[in-house]
Order: sequence, then structure tokens, then C-alpha cells
Amino acid sequence: MSDTPSSPEAPESKPASLTLKAIFLALFCAGVGYVASHKLKLGVLPGSLVAASVFGVGFYALIKLRGAPREMGFTFGLKFLSVTAYKLLNFTLVTWLMHDLGYDEVGASSMIVTWSLFMTLATIVAGPVTDALGLRRTLLGGVAICVITRFVMVFTDNQWIALGAGLMPLAIGEALCTPVLVAAIRCYSKPSQRTVAFSLFYALMNFGFMFAYFVSDAVKASLPVGETYTIVGTQLSQHSLLIFVSLGFDLLMFPLIWFLKSGVQMSEVGFVKTGEIRQHTEGNLWQRISSTAIDAIKETLKTLRALVTSSGFAKLIIFLLMIGLLKIVFNIMDYVLTPFATREIGPEAAERVGRLNATNSIMILVLAPLVGMMTRKYASYSMVIIGGFITAGSFVFMALPPAAFQGLTDGWLGNVIGRDYLGIIGEIHPYYIMIFLWQVGFSIGEAFYSPRVYEYAASISPPGQEASYSSLSYIPLLVGKLSVGAMFAGLLTKYCPEEGPRDSPTMWLIVGLMVLASPIALFVLSRFIRVKEEGRD
Repeated sequence: MSDTPSSPEAPESKPASLTLKAIFLALFCAGVGYVASHKLKLGVLPGSLVAASVFGVGFYALIKLRGAPREMGFTFGLKFLSVTAYKLLNFTLVTWLMHDLGYDEVGASSMIVTWSLFMTLATIVAGPVTDALGLRRTLLGGVAICVITRFVMVFTDNQWIALGAGLMPLAIGEALCTPVLVAAIRCYSKPSQRTVAFSLFYALMNFGFMFAYFVSDAVKASLPVGETYTIVGTQLSQHSLLIFVSLGFDLLMFPLIWFLKSGVQMSEVGFVKTGEIRQHTEGNLWQRISSTAIDAIKETLKTLRALVTSSGFAKLIIFLLMIGLLKIVFNIMDYVLTPFATREIGPEAAERVGRLNATNSIMILVLAPLVGMMTRKYASYSMVIIGGFITAGSFVFMALPPAAFQGLTDGWLGNVIGRDYLGIIGEIHPYYIMIFLWQVGFSIGEAFYSPRVYEYAASISPPGQEASYSSLSYIPLLVGKLSVGAMFAGLLTKYCPEEGPRDSPTMWLIVGLMVLASPIALFVLSRFIRVKEEGRD
């Protein structure tokens, strides 16, 4: 391994280049403002404030990330395309399984749970694969699998082929595209820039989710359920067309992957070279492919052994298991909030849950980079604890009785949120305001802790194990899914049933206390599990 910096690799941005980037940023922010004002129906003033905030944060980031290599920008673009494609797919999987493959609601839900758990486990394994193959090879392989399997899902009506050659191997493709991008940010950023880079990375991920909402709405508006769209002689339903559109976003990733530099690590003075898997040039094509594959398997197993036996592995696992309690919040948004709101408010509330959840995406788009830049001098571990306490504290808004918020509901806040944002014409239920305040509270906490979880895992990784450690940072998502699946069916039945007396504040208090256990445990165990982060004193 050579540790000689390559000075010309990361030149400082020239003033003209910075001006051009600022112009593109302004155009991007104008689009964000338009979406917030007209598509999300926030109004012109709130939408303009969102756009101005994003521009301010983005311009400050341009300055702070000056000198970063172009590969960082390519990585940001890859993350945006990847999460947009994934979210478009994820939106429609249940309805695709039900309407195109003939599953009932229970069967479709069970298939999604199985697929999600398989993908999470595959993501954890994908880390050592990335460290063995390198960034570019892993991404090329992962995106190729995503494209091929989506193609199978779109153009076959055979259930077993669609699942066996489409949906299930798609989980592997998505997994290969996940930790590699986290590791890429670590490899292409200087230690002094890493907090800002990871915060922007996380904000861009949320923007991709939000963008996917609008693409999905556009497809649904142009092709209502029951109608079909013909492509190369095949009639596609609305659900298959959405998967096809997500395939298009995956295809756009290939040009960006081509320009990535593999086998390097960014330092404060430029790139340094790292090891890379050996190329085979002897023998025929099949012999070269098989020899390279054997080397890759050997390197993967070697990396996996090194990961498990590394000094920080056990400490990181404990840290991530504790973070899993914080990740419960995201699964509540996806799986619990709709039935809860429907039972407590009424059937009309189900149509407004998506708008309430969009509050989180908008806030993170602004807060994640802003908080990241404000706290970049502080250790990630400390920021995770602070964010955890803020997240747990947000459940106060849900654990109090609705009557406590009747005054706010009847005042200006209820008018702005209920009538202007949610479009409610009649009486406004206090739970709308409570859910909104909860969203605001945990979004602030999320901005403190969530980007720093990925940064912490990447910053404490030994050389050559960046992707392996980054892949472990997805363990909390698995813990969160298992916790919600095991817990919330019983809690909803007991405290918020479809019929009969309800005690929802107690349910939310129990969940809030579970979330609170995470920052408390991290604080108490810090002297035992905390690992020194690269670039921190």
C-alpha cells in the first residue's frame, strides 16, 4: 500500500467554478421551493423559506467542501438516484403483489416483511463484499442486478419467475448498492469535511424519498388503476409501470459509476492509494472470470474474519443495537401512524398521514446539513446521545391527552396546519396538531443523531474495512423492524383497538420510554463501548 499523497487529484475550486455551482444550486432550490409551495401546498411564503434555507445551507456546504474530489459529487448523485429508485419500488410492492401477482393482503404483507428482512441481512453481508471487490465493481454488480431483476418483475406475469428471478434477488442488488455509498463518502471526504459530507448525504437521501413521492403521484395521475400502458408489446399496469420508472433511475447510475475512482482514500492533502483485488489476464475469458471470482470470495471471507475479530467490532454492535430503539420512529411512520390516525380521528385521516410524514422529509432536508455544520467539531457519539434524548422527548406530544392541545388546535397553529397545510374544512382534531408537533420534535432529534450514526461507523473503521463497518450501521433498521413487528400489533389491540375504549396516550408513553432507553444506555455505557473517531481529539 502506498501512502504517498497524489496532489493533483483534489484541486481547490476556482471562483468561477464556485459561481457556476452556486447558480446550479439556486436553480435546484427554486425547484424545491416550487414543490414545497405548490405540490405540498405549503404556501408561497413557507415554500420560499424552505428554498432559501436549503440554498443557504447548500452554499455554505459548497464552501466547506471546497477541495473535495469530484467523486464526492458523483456519490451524492448516485445516492439520490438509488434512493429515488428504491422508494418508487417500495411504494408499489404491496399493490403489485396483490393486483399483478394475485396475493391477498396478508400474503402480500408477509412477503414484504420477508423481503425486507432478507435485504437488511444481505446489506450487512454486502460490506465485506465491497471491501473485497472495491467500490466500482460492487456498484456495477449491484446496479446490474437491480436493473435485470426489475426487468423480470415488469415483463413477466408468472408468479414464481417474478419472485424467484425478480423480487428476491433484487434484495441482493439493493443491498450491494447501500453500504458502498456510505463507504464512498468516507473514502472521498477529508476527515475535517466528513461531518458536513455525511449530513448532506443524509439530507439528499430524504430529498430522494420526497422526489419519489411526486414521481409516483405523476405516474398514478397519468395511468389510473385498471388502465394499462403498452411498452414493447407488453401491457403494464400502474404498479408495473412504477417499477419500470424505477428501473430508469437505476440505469442513470451507470455513467456516474464509471467516473468513480476505486482503490483510493482521501486525506487532508490528497488521495492515497489502497489495495485492490488482483486482475487476472491469463487464460480464456471463463478462466479469467472464475479466477477473479475465486479471489473475490477469498478476500470477502478474509475481510469478514477481520471484521469479526477487530477490536471495535463488539463495541460497535452494542452501539448499533441501542440505536435500533431510536429507529422505531421510522417504522411507526410507515406502519402504525395510518391505523392509529384512522381509529382515533376517522377514515379521512388516512389520506393526510402522507402529508404529515412529508413534514419530516422537508425538515431533514434543511436541518441535517445545518445541524451537521453547526456540530461538526463535536464527536458523533456525543451528538447521537443528544439527538436520542430529543427524539425520545418528542413523544411527550403524543403521550399527553388530546384535550391539552385543544387551545392550540383552535388557535393560529391549528388554522395553519389544519386548514392551510392539511386542507381540513370542518372541525380540526387535536391529534393532527399533536402528530405534527411530534414530527417536528423527532425531526430535530433525527438531524442530530441519524447522519452521525453512519459517520461514527465509518470513522472508527480500520483501513480496508470501511464498507464492512458502514454496512453494520444498517443493523438498527433491522432491530427497528423486528421491534415494531413484534410490539405494535399487541399495543394497538390493547390501547387503540378498532372498537371499544382506547387509551392511546399510554401506548405512546410506553413507546417513548423504549426510545428513551437508547440515549440513557449509550450515556451509561460510553466508557465501555465508545471508540475514538478518526479526526477527533
